[in-house]
Amino acid sequence: MADKDWTGNSRSAHAILGARNYAKEERETHDYYATEPKAATLLMELEPLSPLIWECACGEGHLAKEFEKAGHTVYGTDLIDRGYGYQQDFLSTVAPPLPGFDIVTNPPYSYAAEFVDHAMDIIEDGRKVCMFLKIQFLEGVKRRKLFEKWPPKVIYVSSSRMRCAMNGDFEKYAKSNAICYAWYVWEKGYTGETTLRWMN
Repeated sequence: MADKDWTGNSRSAHAILGARNYAKEERETHDYYATEPKAATLLMELEPLSPLIWECACGEGHLAKEFEKAGHTVYGTDLIDRGYGYQQDFLSTVAPPLPGFDIVTNPPYSYAAEFVDHAMDIIEDGRKVCMFLKIQFLEGVKRRKLFEKWPPKVIYVSSSRMRCAMNGDFEKYAKSNAICYAWYVWEKGYTGETTLRWMN
């Protein structure tokens, strides 16, 4: 991807990679499932975020644009150049672009645990990691170990269904709402109990 002079909102991008329960042969290359933009709005209504947001799986910018509208400065990166932000492998990064960033994304589900662990490793104390994931992410022995290492501060479960559209095609998947999603919110340094809340 060609170099871009990043100045904040004007160049920010945001790919949201959300996995759905499609058959294996239907899964989009690189696990690209764009997130319904209102997911960003719901998170902002419930959780105070830094003015600086790193969307590290930014795709076509479906969520980033909502953060921008609310006045956040968004730095977008993605493994694949889908027209927004910088092309970058998040799992190979060593630090946020600048101090003060929260990391907010819908990661590729097959690498969601790795995204959480890496984000928590590199983020500063007191900063947040917010991941839009299926409620089933709570399951599993390996993920239990992840939660023991990094206990979420709060999980916001969507009481109505939101969509993650394969290849960003929301018209094609207008009625696809079979999956329950939640915002999982971590705060670096938090050691208390996880709070479960509902949204939407």
